[in-house]
Amino acid sequence: MEIKARKAKVIGIVDPKNFHMKKHFDYSIEVPNTSKDFSPILNQIPLQLIAYYCAVLRGCDVDRPRNLAKSVTVE
Repeated sequence: MEIKARKAKVIGIVDPKNFHMKKHFDYSIEVPNTSKDFSPILNQIPLQLIAYYCAVLRGCDVDRPRNLAKSVTVE
């Protein structure tokens, strides 16, 4: 509710049994219902797609992210 109060768009990832939460989101992505062990893995897929398309819209090179050399060293 604090995010909406600051006029930001809220995107929620929900499964069918939590459909009542959709009223709190501006946009919702529905993923299939699965066990608690696999739901984090399943929820990562739409999050990665959102991150990818946001980076493309911003004009970032998704194949060569900046500061990659700081985290990956080749010897």
